[in-house]
Amino acid sequence: MTLSFSPQTRRVFHLSLPIFAELLLQLLVGNMDQFMISHFGTAAVSAIGNGNQVMNVVIIVLETMSAATTILLTQHIGAGRTGEACDEIATVGTAVSAVFSLAMGLMLLCGPQVLFTLLRTPEEAFAGACLYTRIVGGAVLLQGLYIELCAILRSYALLKEVVAVSVVMNLLNIAGNAILINGWLGLPQMGVAGAAVSTCISKGVGLVLVLIMLRRKCSVRFSLRYLRPFPAATCKRLLGIAMPAGAESLSYNISQISILRFINLMGTTVVATKVYASMLANVAYVYSIAVAQATQIILGYMLGGRKLDEVSGRVWSTVRIALVVSELLTLAIFLFSDPIYSIFTQDPAIHALGRQILLVEFVLEIGRSVNIVMTRALTTAGDVWYPVSVGIFSQWLVAVLGGWALGRVMGLGLVGIWAAMAVDECLRGVLFTVRFHKGGWRERRLVDSAAPGSKEVRGC
Repeated sequence: MTLSFSPQTRRVFHLSLPIFAELLLQLLVGNMDQFMISHFGTAAVSAIGNGNQVMNVVIIVLETMSAATTILLTQHIGAGRTGEACDEIATVGTAVSAVFSLAMGLMLLCGPQVLFTLLRTPEEAFAGACLYTRIVGGAVLLQGLYIELCAILRSYALLKEVVAVSVVMNLLNIAGNAILINGWLGLPQMGVAGAAVSTCISKGVGLVLVLIMLRRKCSVRFSLRYLRPFPAATCKRLLGIAMPAGAESLSYNISQISILRFINLMGTTVVATKVYASMLANVAYVYSIAVAQATQIILGYMLGGRKLDEVSGRVWSTVRIALVVSELLTLAIFLFSDPIYSIFTQDPAIHALGRQILLVEFVLEIGRSVNIVMTRALTTAGDVWYPVSVGIFSQWLVAVLGGWALGRVMGLGLVGIWAAMAVDECLRGVLFTVRFHKGGWRERRLVDSAAPGSKEVRGC
């Protein structure tokens, strides 16, 4: 029997592959720091793990603005409204991202001690976490602009170009880590600081390469004239998507920081296990994010062109794909957990606890896969506030409070905390599925269609 897939499914699959490669490489850029510093001991791993937890919050805020840019650009493209309309959206989105990046960079540069005191970061990892966050956070403007410009490239289906840049960034980060962490080529051994500096250099080079790609391959043009007078209506539309989505993502990541605060009280071995387990979980669900982003691009074109009857089938198909792939990846990681954990550490306690966490991951990834797809679908359709209200309720009441009850009060430790997070993901998955099935998103409209005969944009 021959399996057949619709042209739209094949298109989503082809779009998802370069996004998957890009996301995997982005994970490597951050996680490579933790891997290459692991021979310095669990305190160094814990320092970078705490630093990356804070940086993840910053990056999430920046990514929500880039997601808003993608939603508006793809719907304009689908509606045939291109040219200066898209140029204005790209310019305003980039300007707002730059302002946010500068503000957050200053905060991280000046006050990391306050953050890690609140997190109760272990004393032996405290100074390293502050140092890492100061260096990487101080250069967050590079990351913010890079994320925004990559979102513009994706809106025009220029995905292979983004992957090419990610490859270069990752290779530079690995080489920089090897040199700066270990003190090769006659340079001093910088340890945690070396990992941070290498990350900043690789992101700076990535930004330059993305600018070159935009100039050569994309029809979008930036101009200060789109900011004078300031286009308040365009900014309001971008923020109208970004702020609710950002609030949900920010709530999730702050809830994760609160959970990390419980974990930090359990000692560096448990913290290191959490860092490694999170790294492996990222691999398990990264394709779900990739196929959801690919679907988001297609949904933007569909919704802009008012092809509403095709939307539901596309979303349900993506949910099935995300579920199957994430569960298969989790199974593969579980079966080879000992060799994988051995890459980072030989500590038998970390190996044993890590395997228990992976068992919980099977349930957690079911909910997370549905959440990732449904949240992007609802947000792209303009139903931006429902994921926020559900997210804040479930993340704090179920994940944080439940994690504290199971992990601390009932003494189940990291496994109990992971179980509470699994319940949170599954609850949100059910509620988002019901919301999408009801179809209220059909009544929402972000972009008006252009007149018949409008010129189609290259790349879509």
